Order: sequence, then structure tokens, then C-alpha cells
Amino acid sequence: MQLTISKEKKEDLFGKLKKANLDFRELYPGDRSDRQPVHTVYGGANLFKSNIAASFSKASLNTLLSYAPNFAVFGKAFQLRGYESLPTEAAEIESLAAAMEKMSPEEKSEHPAYISYEVYKKVIRKLETEALEDFRIDFEDGFGNRSDEEEDATAVKAATEAAKGIADKTLPPFLGIRIKPFTEEMKERGLRTLDIFVSTLVKESGGKLPDNFVVMLPKVTIPEQPQTLANFFDLLEDNLGIEKGSLKMEMMVETTQAILDIDGINPLHRFIRASHGRCIAMHFGTYDYTASCNITAVYQQMDHPVCDFAHHMTKVALAHTGIWLSDGATNIMPIGPNRGELSNEEYLENQEVVHMAWKKGYDHIRHSLWNGFYQGWDLNPAQLPMRYTAVYAFFLESYHLAVDRLSTFVDKAARATLIGDTFDDAATGQGLLNYFLRALNSGAITEEEVLATGLTLEEIRTRSFKKILEGRKRI
Repeated sequence: MQLTISKEKKEDLFGKLKKANLDFRELYPGDRSDRQPVHTVYGGANLFKSNIAASFSKASLNTLLSYAPNFAVFGKAFQLRGYESLPTEAAEIESLAAAMEKMSPEEKSEHPAYISYEVYKKVIRKLETEALEDFRIDFEDGFGNRSDEEEDATAVKAATEAAKGIADKTLPPFLGIRIKPFTEEMKERGLRTLDIFVSTLVKESGGKLPDNFVVMLPKVTIPEQPQTLANFFDLLEDNLGIEKGSLKMEMMVETTQAILDIDGINPLHRFIRASHGRCIAMHFGTYDYTASCNITAVYQQMDHPVCDFAHHMTKVALAHTGIWLSDGATNIMPIGPNRGELSNEEYLENQEVVHMAWKKGYDHIRHSLWNGFYQGWDLNPAQLPMRYTAVYAFFLESYHLAVDRLSTFVDKAARATLIGDTFDDAATGQGLLNYFLRALNSGAITEEEVLATGLTLEEIRTRSFKKILEGRKRI
């Protein structure tokens, strides 16, 4: 067949295109395959202890079992799917629990109590084994502006506790510190705390950093701020003998200027490039951001439309860059007004307060998940039950449908197929795969439950629907 374009011209043009394609791939390498925590807890640096994970586990589990002593109370508190049919009498609840245990997985999934029963069990297991996934030792809002002497001493103490946690293996899987911002007013204090903390930690631990250690830089408004922090990382690593590149950072979106700069351009990707490859995550600061939009206090909530705008802008700017995104926090604490030995009346008053706060936080987290933000902030152990309830219910509600759709999709080798009244295409296949990756990562489903799709764990972890199909065609 005769071709019009010569081989030389084609290679010349494609050579230029290849460079552009590879440059684009470097900018947008895709999502990272490693585990992303579902939450980050921010706590004052003065309160940090090496056994923080065990403390959170005990406190969060106590709150759950105190105010949701069984799956029926639990389901009604969060208004989980099918909660209207849940029994209220203790004998009926106990009888239903026994019956659910004897059902096959198929029978159980058809029962109205399925979500409440399964999520309750999973949340208890999570709080018992790994309630705290990620903790940020906070020297900013959670610590406040104190004397230099007090912050210096706190930095030393917190670093010493972190080193003890490394030795005792008691730290959560992810750990970091939040320093003060690199504004003109706070940059000296922020750097000084960072230097003291890291230097003390390395000395006390024998050169080790905690697993998944990160430094949070708040209130970023210009690229020069993360660039300066990255340069300080270079100096710290050289001076302390830490492996090059081991210090990582996160940044916070807390101002309108972080969403649109003076030229009407979203600057977030410039912030990432300025970090010299050190930035791994971008977090949203709900309350500072809504305040910067002149939203009054009563309406400063995670699901406010100004937050949605910022979320969408952030997601579009950083999609496929490998940068993790995290939403903010609900600041209403599920803590009752009564303390000590409680009368029945006082207990019921506490329970009502806790359930209302749980439900509000649950709704906020579900809103984040719906918007594709799979991580958020928590501020108190009493919030952890609502965190895991929201995450697990979000994934379990669509588990069986996702299994059917993905297994059918793979069997038909990505040819368009009709399942019920939902039409699937190749992009949907990738979306279904993403569902299982996120659900497995969060603990909402087990490895065994993933295998119900007909895929292997190795295939799931390729993170690519296209690669799975290509691999199966070679078999």
C-alpha cells in the first residue's frame, strides 16, 4: 500500500511527539500504589506520647461500645441502610445477631440488617487492632503561639517520645509533625522547631525516622515556601547523615490564593514542582479556607459549596500526579456534657449528643468520599467510630454489585456490556478496579472478599484495568 508521508518525515515528527509524551508522563505518572491512610489525627505536640496509638484504640473503642452497645443501636445512630427495620428490644437484637451468624454470605447480604451488622463488626475489629492510622504532632493550631522556650522544650520532648515509639514499635503506621507556616512572621519559628525535632529524633533513635514520616507545611500561598522547606531538608539530611530524600512534606490548602492566584491560575502544581519531589500529599483546611471566603462560623462546614469548589479545583489540578488528597475535619466533638458516674437520664443525654455529632461527622465524611476524597482529618478518639463507619458503609453498600460488574467485565475482555440497567465501558472497568483498591486499602473488605471478583491480588495491585486484560490475553 502506497504511503504519502516518508519514513524520515514520520520519524522526525514522531521524535518530537515522543519527547512531549514522555514529558507529560513524567508530570502525570498516575496514582501511587502504596497505602494511603483514611484519616490523619491532629493533636497538640505537648500531648504526644509514644503509646498514642494504644491510647486512641482504647478511648475510641470505649466510646463506641458505651454509646452503641450493639449493631442495632449503631445502625440507628448512623441511619445506615435498612436501619428502620432493626429491632429495639435486647432479646430481639441478640436473636437476630445469632441468626445473622448462621446465614450464608448471600443470605446475609439480602437481609435489611446486613450493613449495620457487618459494619459494626468491622469497626470494632478496626478500633481493636489499628484505630489510629496517621497522627500529626501539631506545633501550629493545635499547639498555639507559646514562648520560644516552651516550644523548644516541647519539640525535644515530642521527638524523644517518637524515638521511644520507634524502639517499642508502638507508633501508628504513619506519623509526622505540623510546623508553623513559612510566612514572614512565622518562618523562623517553623524552621527552628523542625530542626530541633528532627535533630533530637535522629540522635535518640540512632539515625532512624518513623515509618512514613512527613512534615506538614501549613498555609502555603507561594511556591517559594515549599521550595525553601525542600532546601532545608537537603541541609538536615546532609548535616545529620540521613538518607538523601528521606524527608517528605505535605502542604495545606487553606487560602483562596492557593486555589486561584492573582493571574487567575491554579498554583498547586507549581507548589508541587517547587518541592523538588519531596511533596507527597495535599490537605484541605476547612476552617481557615471558609474563613478566608468570609463564611460565618456557624456555616464553616466541610460540605459548604465554597469547599466543594476548592475540592474540585484541587482534584483537577493534581489528578494523576501521585499526590494524595485529604479533606478537612468536622469540629463538633461526639462528647457528652455529663462526666463521672452517670444516672440513666445523664447517660441518655450523653448518648443523644454523641449520636448527633457522629451522624453529622458521618455525613461530612460520606460527602468527601462521594467527591473522591478518601482521606480526612480527625481531632479526637471519639470521632474514629464515625470515620470508619462512613468509610466501611460507603464501600460495603456497593460491594456485591461491584463484584458482579467487575467479574463480568473481565470475562468479556472489556467489551461493552449491559448489567441490569447500567451500561459499562472501559473507563467504568477502571473505576470498578479503583473501588476495590480503595476498599481493600481502607479495611472495608478483606483480601478474600476481593478474590470474589475472579481477579488475583497481584492483578488488583497492578492498579490498571488495561494491564489486567493484557495479562489475561497472554495466558
